[in-house]
Amino acid sequence: ELDSSRRLSRLPPTSTMSAAVLAGCPSLPTVAARPSARGTRRASPRCAVLRAAATADGDEPRPVQHVASSSRRTFFSTAFAASLSALLVESSSAYDTSPSRVAELSELADAALAPVLGELAAAAPGAEVYFGNGCFWGRQHEFVEAERKQGRSNDEVTSLVGYAGGLGLGAPSPKAGSTTAAAAVGKVCYYYGAADTVYDRLGHGEVVRTSLSAGDSDAAVADLRLFSATYFKNFRKVRGFGMQRLDPQDAGPGYRNMIGLPGGMDSPLFGVIEAENVNGMKLVRGQGNAMKGKDASEDDVFNAVWIYDSDVLPFYAAEVYHQFHDGMGYKFPEEYTAGLKRNALKRGLVKPTGCPEMRERSFAEFESIGA
Repeated sequence: ELDSSRRLSRLPPTSTMSAAVLAGCPSLPTVAARPSARGTRRASPRCAVLRAAATADGDEPRPVQHVASSSRRTFFSTAFAASLSALLVESSSAYDTSPSRVAELSELADAALAPVLGELAAAAPGAEVYFGNGCFWGRQHEFVEAERKQGRSNDEVTSLVGYAGGLGLGAPSPKAGSTTAAAAVGKVCYYYGAADTVYDRLGHGEVVRTSLSAGDSDAAVADLRLFSATYFKNFRKVRGFGMQRLDPQDAGPGYRNMIGLPGGMDSPLFGVIEAENVNGMKLVRGQGNAMKGKDASEDDVFNAVWIYDSDVLPFYAAEVYHQFHDGMGYKFPEEYTAGLKRNALKRGLVKPTGCPEMRERSFAEFESIGA
């Protein structure tokens, strides 16, 4: 194994490493200029990992709060450092930037990062990731549009609204043997349900879950980059405080900022999310929210995002009523609220959860489809 932690101090400036090893990788576009079609050139998983590693080792401190010894980002950067440290011991002014030297260093980086890239290629295709920041109605529409930008048809859309991040219902409980009626019947519900099934009382928050492309690691990484960029653009800077989501009126642990992915911060996918965190928000390792009365163990924190392991804290789909809903105070096209919802019901993406549904005259049609 690479004893990389000993050699970090021997690295040249990050700008030197980036010039040599990131040669051939497309520049990281801004959110506004991000590629929007499958035919557009994508950054390879190798470039995504190298970029995340170079960013992680940069001169500016990253406002990330987590345990460094087990962070996937630290592994990226230290593996990267170890592969080059034996060669990059001269000052940057004496650094050899000839084409042959750049090619040699790139080969060394490929060899050192091969295990990481292998994990990324294995983890990305078909992975399910959830994102939460405020009311899930508007967020679902944005993720559906992101999926369409990736070339997905209505039959291929995967984004659903639901609940996640709580210690209620099947997630590890701090009190061994504790159970609720919700856990017994497998329900997480909106406020229309019984008190012990209500999502925020169980510690959950509102999220949108989407799936990465299956069978193609490059496409899956491109999906995650776009989904992450879509997520982080839903914040604005408040002078003196940092980044706040666009609907701050929805406050409390049920609306907290969160991202859930298989493996959490220890996932090979986490480096991609870090690279898209253009706001410099704090990414905090979450253990799952437990409610004690109105007090939350993991609350709605300003300028921070809880990162959850979705294998431990899974996603629970919301009721049919909430899927493909209009935004709060604004409407979406009928092809979205009716056409896409009808399509999702017919193909089984959306289905009854066993929780009470909100009753509306226009909802009767959807109930008959889902029956």
